[in-house]
Amino acid sequence: MPARCGEQYLAGLREQEREVWLGGERVRDVTTHPRLSGGARAIASLYDMQLDPKLCDRMTYISPSSSERVGLSFIVPRTREDLERRSTMMLNWARATCGMMGRSPDFMNVTYAAWAGAADFFGQGRREFGENMARYYEYIRENDLTLTHSLINLQRSRTVSGVFNLQEGTALQVVRETDAGIVVRGARILATLGPLADEIGVYSPRMGRHTENHSPFALSFAIPCGAPGLKFLCRDSFDQGRSHFDQPLGSRFEEMDCIVFFDDVLVPWERVFLLGDVDRLNATAHATHSSVHSAHQGACKNLAKCEFVLGTALLMTQVLGNAHLPNVEERIGELMLTTQLTRACIRAAEADAKLDEWGVMCPDPLMAESPRNLFMNAYPRMIEILQLLGSSSFMLTPSEADFKGPLKGEIEQYLATDTTEARDRVKLFRLAWDLAGTSFGSRQVLYERFFASDPLTRARALASIYPKREVMERVLEFLGRDDEE
Repeated sequence: MPARCGEQYLAGLREQEREVWLGGERVRDVTTHPRLSGGARAIASLYDMQLDPKLCDRMTYISPSSSERVGLSFIVPRTREDLERRSTMMLNWARATCGMMGRSPDFMNVTYAAWAGAADFFGQGRREFGENMARYYEYIRENDLTLTHSLINLQRSRTVSGVFNLQEGTALQVVRETDAGIVVRGARILATLGPLADEIGVYSPRMGRHTENHSPFALSFAIPCGAPGLKFLCRDSFDQGRSHFDQPLGSRFEEMDCIVFFDDVLVPWERVFLLGDVDRLNATAHATHSSVHSAHQGACKNLAKCEFVLGTALLMTQVLGNAHLPNVEERIGELMLTTQLTRACIRAAEADAKLDEWGVMCPDPLMAESPRNLFMNAYPRMIEILQLLGSSSFMLTPSEADFKGPLKGEIEQYLATDTTEARDRVKLFRLAWDLAGTSFGSRQVLYERFFASDPLTRARALASIYPKREVMERVLEFLGRDDEE
């Protein structure tokens, strides 16, 4: 199957029975459930963009194996042009969701494309694992599948080493090996897009070395979301069943986050990419550069989100007539700066890209990773600026029903401004409130704070790739001038 349309994506979700629980009830059809269907339709609209005659060349490319058009986010980039084309495609998708769906399908696509490009890395552990990775990547590319993932093990307690505190009976682990595959048991978080995905990729960013190089907790595999024994437990939905007028973002872009339970799930051998090898698991993100490619995708999402918040803020000041005030200009300038810094990092990451040891064109690591560090602090600040700009106007937001009620005349008279009719004002500020004040907006802030791990981990990650010696030598060179003079 070549690149899918939206209806094919939705049909795929309906055809695969899966165990999804929300609010104490099992969801039988995620495409029609009132708290999940909005997100499903949003993903479907992304797939429809692939087949739009005006966008097709910018959203797809010719598959090297089938000669069919497949999604451009699956490309294994070999040139800077490939990176730039992929970036354009990902930005198109991110803008379509206003940057509000951090786990759109391209997020996992670029990860598995990087792993397929470096399939030999997995084969160095066991030859068949490299072959498995290459075949699986081709399978998801040719069938245009949507993937979720779960990275983090649940813990009964936290130690100084926190994420490495793995406990039998809680963390996901192999419990036995069979002729058919491995059997896994445990729980993982945080499967964003879980109910709306075709398959789930399971791996870990890192784990503790402990005393041995082999661990039942060191895993990388992928299985269908309908695999027997696999269960998704959803948090409360932020789609409250309101209209697009009343809840413009939450009603459209609820991507859902889940806990995933693995109750003796069989993973076929052909779906296993890494097993037990702690050192190889710890090296995966760096050795395959999958982290950098993922950061490239995330930066495109961040840019779309910056643009959307900035555009909302500009419209708010226009409606309120206070754009000329110095304090407003200062805050708008801050939003513009964050937006342009993100844009510049993307361009620099692509311009300074180099072929890696696998022959894959890799974005410059420092410039691709920097937006991750920037955004975990910048996005909460951007939302704070919206709150400061909106002030009490966030409370002047009657519902769509109110515009049809007995106070319609009063609303239209008193809530209008010199530049904007009352309905347009309210519609804009309900959008701003969904960004800055609702449960949907609060989740976005929390999500961006920890999208790429915690601030300390991110600081250490950036420090590990920063060319520190170069800047220190410049200082030493300056200090040495006195001796020369």
